[in-house]
Amino acid sequence: MQRIHYTPYLDKIQTTEQAALLINNNDVLGVSGFTKAGDSKAVLPMVAERALYEGLKVTVLSGASLGYDTDANLARNGALVKRMPFQADPTLRTAINKHEVLYVDQHLGQTADMLQKIDTFKIDVAIVEAVSVTAEGFIVPTTSVGNSPIFLEKADKIIIEINTSFPESFLGLHDIKVLKKQPHRGIIPILKSDTRIGDPFIRIDPSKVVAIVYTEKPDSPAVISDPDEKTKAISNHILDFLGKEVDEGRLTESLLPLQAGIGKTANAILSGFTKSRFKNLTMYSEVLQDSTFDLFDAGKLEFASASSITVTKKCADNIFKDFEKYKSKLVLRPQNISNAAEVISRLGIIGINTAIEFDIYGNVNSTHITGTKMMNGIGGSGDFARNGYLSIFACPSTSKGGSISHIVPMVSHTDHTEHDVDVLVTEQGLADVRGLAPVERARLIINNCVHPDYRAQLLAYFDKAYSLGGQTPHILKEAFSWHTQLKTQGTMHMNDYSSCDV
Repeated sequence: MQRIHYTPYLDKIQTTEQAALLINNNDVLGVSGFTKAGDSKAVLPMVAERALYEGLKVTVLSGASLGYDTDANLARNGALVKRMPFQADPTLRTAINKHEVLYVDQHLGQTADMLQKIDTFKIDVAIVEAVSVTAEGFIVPTTSVGNSPIFLEKADKIIIEINTSFPESFLGLHDIKVLKKQPHRGIIPILKSDTRIGDPFIRIDPSKVVAIVYTEKPDSPAVISDPDEKTKAISNHILDFLGKEVDEGRLTESLLPLQAGIGKTANAILSGFTKSRFKNLTMYSEVLQDSTFDLFDAGKLEFASASSITVTKKCADNIFKDFEKYKSKLVLRPQNISNAAEVISRLGIIGINTAIEFDIYGNVNSTHITGTKMMNGIGGSGDFARNGYLSIFACPSTSKGGSISHIVPMVSHTDHTEHDVDVLVTEQGLADVRGLAPVERARLIINNCVHPDYRAQLLAYFDKAYSLGGQTPHILKEAFSWHTQLKTQGTMHMNDYSSCDV
């Protein structure tokens, strides 16, 4: 059959319905997929359908979020016992916050390590999407690698989805190496973004393959809004800051390898580099978005390493119709290598990630709305914030018509402490907090990043807290007053911001 170059697998070809029946109640599934790319588009949706009629329950581990409505249908049909390490689906998010689904929010670089450390954490079935199977029975992935190598290594059974919507020329795009269990790992010898250390396929035990199915469904396209005035301003502030770093001799115009999160703000920030002074850029990131290929086309970017390609339909059509144009400039790796602390530190990554909110001392909340309700997850931002050369976090200063300030006295949930954050930026301005004491950071953040409508209110809080002393001054009774005000009054604005009760 087409794309299967290992003859013994031909007897394993099944329908999607047949393959889905190989999954049992309470199985733990390790599925391919990283931010909508390279996920199971045949078997896992059928598992969701079985759950609706049979009450099937499973635990699902992936690389990151899944595409289309897969997570939504699994949650809606009651299929999920537990989900990890990341999600971005509104229906699943609601189920998590209602305690209908257990959710483990995890640094994306640590899932594979967890599976190696906890020998009793079994993967019953790995479901992995592939472009093709080699003559040895090994798997050539599609648009993501994610956690697939560790899932395939640990799984008792393997189901392969051959996706014919992607060109077979993907062979050679990937660089796969399964790291040894700590502390016997050894050095990860990546010295530059384009260093290759492994195979262009995932080695597996062919005897574990129980089914192969075919699909031709493309990846769920990313939906990215065009840059608006706020995201353009954020991008310009970051470009100005990096330009100053060049002028003062700390960086060159090639900078250091870039990492950026996903979504509108991150994509807009990277898009800004297309018309910047910077040249011969490289990336060592998790996800390659539309902006990555804009930078290639603009002649600004030389090479990009990541764990997945997640792009809009328009960008995908452009990339895959002439994939050879980009293939030599790309590599996709397992996420415990794309997000490895050792490599991030060695290469000196400039990490640019987004926040839900940050506080006057530089602590960042990336995951929880008002401290309790999960949004998406921490993703890989912590891997890069803790280990990179520069850790930059960005968000708009306000939202919801100005009723919410994204800079608050104290974050309602802490994902990245002040110790891991170098630069904070909104459309109002940028605060470089490196080498500053907490009270110095507070004044700089308030003056540079806070919206004018909230600046006096936040300064009043800080001044009163400062008068009480302390290394990191706070008024505990008032620290979350902005969040409680939002919940009760629908706005963080306070009529009398000078009345903080000390």
